[in-house]
Amino acid sequence: MEAALKPRPVDDLQAVGLKAYSRVADAWSLTVREAAGLCDMSDSSWKRAKSANFRGELTRDQLLRLSALIGIYKSLQLYFSPDLADRWIRLPNTGPEFDGQRPVDAMIDGGLPKILSVRTYLDALRGGA
Repeated sequence: MEAALKPRPVDDLQAVGLKAYSRVADAWSLTVREAAGLCDMSDSSWKRAKSANFRGELTRDQLLRLSALIGIYKSLQLYFSPDLADRWIRLPNTGPEFDGQRPVDAMIDGGLPKILSVRTYLDALRGGA
């Protein structure tokens, strides 16, 4: 019997991730520079990457960033009211991960390790840990 689940080609995963993150960036009202910075891309690369015709390849780091950022979006939607969930990333935050910075700035500055740390922080808040 053939396996019921077949792994998706990397191109498909990349396209789905970029489409989902593009929607998240729109929901968060991120500037092109912020959206690109979170993905570790230049502004022009982000503009190309979010197009349905993008044929470039993302690095493993960039794919992990997309996954974590989509997870952050979902955590915020579960934890806060819709309005606050969409604004949270742009609001100054005195939480232990941010030292008064806006989460978007802290994650751009800290790269993938900070993005993963914020994801863990939000999951802990949501789970009561």
